[in-house]
Amino acid sequence: MEELKVRDIMQTQVITVRPKATVRELAELLAKHKISGVPVVDENNVVLGMVSEADLIVLDADLHFPYYIQFLDSVIYLQSVHRFEERFKKAFGAKVADVMTKEVKAISPDASLHELATLMADHKINRLPVVEDECLVGIVTRGDIVRAIAESKA
Repeated sequence: MEELKVRDIMQTQVITVRPKATVRELAELLAKHKISGVPVVDENNVVLGMVSEADLIVLDADLHFPYYIQFLDSVIYLQSVHRFEERFKKAFGAKVADVMTKEVKAISPDASLHELATLMADHKINRLPVVEDECLVGIVTRGDIVRAIAESKA
């Protein structure tokens, strides 16, 4: 039996969002389609990022200024100021581009299910955009892998 490829299990009807969409529009899109995340694409369908419910939850999270101590005329931060700045930016970002994850893992439609599962497990990823010639051609989720396993055992 020939090994299944990503193209055999991927979803080709992908709900996407543009980077200039508002966070409110994103929340409405996720709620309407009962999904937890989507690829962010440009007008040429090139993946620019991924955005998920987790990115929206940070909007409601309490932001705490990093703990610090004052020594003589200096302030010494005990936590990362950069991390605080990133969380602050996400919390008050009005556009998808402000809250999306820009470093996106993607997979080829010709990759094996083993490669797919390994990538998702190693990076703790719930969904992966499927990209061919730099353009989005599908999306694959953990659920798609589970269904493929169940069907192959039947």
